[in-house]
Amino acid sequence: MTMFRAIEILLVEDNPGDVRLTQEALRENKIRNNLHVAKDGVEAMRLLRDTTGKDRIPRPDLVLLDLNLPKKDGREVLSEIKSDPLLRSIPVVILTTSDAEEDVSKAYQMYANCYVRKPIDLSRFIEVVKIIENFWLSIVELPPTD
Repeated sequence: MTMFRAIEILLVEDNPGDVRLTQEALRENKIRNNLHVAKDGVEAMRLLRDTTGKDRIPRPDLVLLDLNLPKKDGREVLSEIKSDPLLRSIPVVILTTSDAEEDVSKAYQMYANCYVRKPIDLSRFIEVVKIIENFWLSIVELPPTD
């Protein structure tokens, strides 16, 4: 991955407040990124699979995925991403309020790259997003994009 290229992030989140907080946290860090937002699972899969149309976005380097989404929930989105040979190498970070052990276990069984519970406290939420960004975009070697 070239250090000069902005990192492409797809945030799949239906809560406008969490979208704003994530945007703020990513803006505060020094890592160049382009954040694309999908408000539900159907839109997320359309953005990920559209290679020529008006909804085309660059292939994400990272997907931040909420589990509780309208139209198609995050579990279904994760399953589709990880079963698609063209998408499965994209790291998927589950970022959700769910603390159900079943959700954690199922996410890892479906090959989520990590599972992070959203903090309720606003400043802690911003801190968690910064930690995710620093780890996944500064420390980890991401797969090359096509």
